[in-house]
Amino acid sequence: MRITKVYTRTGDAGQTRLAGGQQVWKDSLRVEAYGTVDELNASVGLVRAMNDESSGATDSARQLEEDLRWIQNKLFDLGSILATAPGQSFKNMPTITAPDVVRLERMIDRCQKDLAPLKEFILPGGGKVSATLHQARTICRRAERIGVRLAKEEAVDPQMNKFLNRLSDALFVLARWAAKQRGEPEFLWQRNADETD
Repeated sequence: MRITKVYTRTGDAGQTRLAGGQQVWKDSLRVEAYGTVDELNASVGLVRAMNDESSGATDSARQLEEDLRWIQNKLFDLGSILATAPGQSFKNMPTITAPDVVRLERMIDRCQKDLAPLKEFILPGGGKVSATLHQARTICRRAERIGVRLAKEEAVDPQMNKFLNRLSDALFVLARWAAKQRGEPEFLWQRNADETD
């Protein structure tokens, strides 16, 4: 695909076109869904940039880069599918498949081997990479919620919402794993924490 012009002036009245030409309002649920996936993709890109700046060429930084680059590509696939009108398809249309979900599960399992079991909820924070992965996780959860709402109104491949569900779990585990690899603190939620401490 070649993009020759960024602005088209066709969206100035609050509408946009899905792949296939169907015109929809920019605040439609489908546009909200692929817009949130795009926001998630941008946040993962920010994590990649921070990982590159802060970790150098360590094995863990390379592994995180590989995982996040794959995730970004799959998110672009997911956004492309969501930006396509229901029932439409085009040549070489990307897919989200059961093996993609399995890959996320294997990523989670691989990272979990290095982590102690959780005894309490974690406060998002620690280092920049870990904190930004937690932020990406919350965007992913919102994308999933919007995807569930969209699936109630239009035909949506169930693999897409399953992928987002598993991805939010993967981002959580990657945040913990990244903090551990960098020797950064992990702050646990303290129930009824005394504010005077």
